[in-house]
Amino acid sequence: MIQEIEPARMRDRYFTRSRQTVPAARQFAAETLDVWGVTQHRDDLLLCVSELAGNALRHGVPPGRYYRVRLRRYEGGLRLEVHDSGPGLSRTRIGDGYGLRIVEAVSDRWGAVPRQPGKSVWCEFGAPSKVSPPPAWQFLLESADLEAGRGHVRELIE
Repeated sequence: MIQEIEPARMRDRYFTRSRQTVPAARQFAAETLDVWGVTQHRDDLLLCVSELAGNALRHGVPPGRYYRVRLRRYEGGLRLEVHDSGPGLSRTRIGDGYGLRIVEAVSDRWGAVPRQPGKSVWCEFGAPSKVSPPPAWQFLLESADLEAGRGHVRELIE
């Protein structure tokens, strides 16, 4: 009996602090959606990658640091997360740009979760995730594991 192997339910990649990485982050997301065979919400999710990665670069990635784009697939939905190490939480305010308003308009849910250091800004499409949003302690553990060289392999894009 041949057993079919299911593609990973989570993929992430680190990107350097450079405006040129926003198209690379979008390409990473597009390739991930292709591997997963996902067509629903594709354009909206890719728009959100651009907005959240751009916000991370403008407001959250200190010099010499990276930001991480993570995609999660779950029953009936998708989750996009952009992690940075900058201070404060993202929110929509009068007078700010339109990035988070676009994310709010095209996604089903969005939010920001503190992590140490920084924050994770996320949005979801489709059915709510059973872990939406993940507890802040999970981000702390994942960050500590990654910094210590454990956990997911870092994929750095120049």
